[in-house]
Amino acid sequence: MKNPGRNGAISPERAMELRLRMVREQIERRGIGAPAILAALREVPREAFVESGFEEEAYEDGPLPIGSGQTISQPYIVALMLEAAELERGNCVLEIGTGSGYSAAVLSRIVRQVFTIERHEQLLETARRRLEDLHYGNISYRTGDGTLGWPEAAPFDAILVTAGAPEPPASLERQLAFGGRLVIPVGPSDFQQRLRRITRINETEYDEEDLGAVAFVPLIGVEGWGE
Repeated sequence: MKNPGRNGAISPERAMELRLRMVREQIERRGIGAPAILAALREVPREAFVESGFEEEAYEDGPLPIGSGQTISQPYIVALMLEAAELERGNCVLEIGTGSGYSAAVLSRIVRQVFTIERHEQLLETARRRLEDLHYGNISYRTGDGTLGWPEAAPFDAILVTAGAPEPPASLERQLAFGGRLVIPVGPSDFQQRLRRITRINETEYDEEDLGAVAFVPLIGVEGWGE
């Protein structure tokens, strides 16, 4: 919720101060150390991806509402998923759940190409405008069912899913390159999941790791939860 007395807008100097503190106290102190991730988090203006009036809160240690029943994830969770994906500069990455566009912006500073899918058209268009205004040019957009992926652009070196699924969608697993990583929250109920990293070994084999408890909005789609 908004704090009384805050007028929302913050100066670039204040935003940078909050951004550096966020990376230092919320990310590095919790063990995230990949230089490319830390650099991207220091660069991307998180305050540009929240609703008006929430600019100060953008750097706090928690999620925030962004409309359509969706949230911008806690900064640490964004960093955790990026590190779990084991990203490299030349990678092509698929993001399921564009949301505010913040994670796509951070991804775009780390990898060669980002493909992002959002089922809420209004959210996607708002995110696209933000990202284009900030000149993030290596991002492609689509409105649709994220559980089905983006077959025409596959295979992907990594796929990150920012909503919780009952099971990992088979369509997403099939769109991984050999050695590619799917990072996805999986669990039997809304907002109660385990974060999994699924690595494709070959045509039919996958390795799976449990990375701990998380809480995400539900992944809606043909291979996710129903409406």
